[in-house]
Amino acid sequence: MHNIISKLPYQDPFLFVEEIESIDENGVVGYYTFRKDEYFYQGHFPGNPLTPGVILTEVAAQIGLVSLGIYLKNSSNVSGVMPVFSSANVDFLKPVYPGERVIVKSEKEYFRFSKLKCRFEMTNDNGEMICKGNLSGMITERSVDAA
Repeated sequence: MHNIISKLPYQDPFLFVEEIESIDENGVVGYYTFRKDEYFYQGHFPGNPLTPGVILTEVAAQIGLVSLGIYLKNSSNVSGVMPVFSSANVDFLKPVYPGERVIVKSEKEYFRFSKLKCRFEMTNDNGEMICKGNLSGMITERSVDAA
């Protein structure tokens, strides 16, 4: 699973995939733990930090869409991917605080012509639903020759 993480086109402080627990042609399960010193907590909200919804959406996309897309591409001539995010429909149900770990479970709805659409759920370690929804995007490749 580390091989998938190493192919993600992100790096710290914008890499929000800590571990991929399982992945196959139908879906993925992965984790991320929000460090107490994440850069966005400084301004959201001072004295009462809360993880922004856009960051939760990004975690879901990096695990549930891009990681799965890399797995589905599974091409030997791929040196990297360039995900193109196209849409998100997310219902937020519970806040996430510094130090919390989230679990993303994503299920492929379809993957055709490099377009991937997934249904996801994000929970905390207590099994409480944080958010759920749909994500879609294009998973384009960079060939080894282009790198």
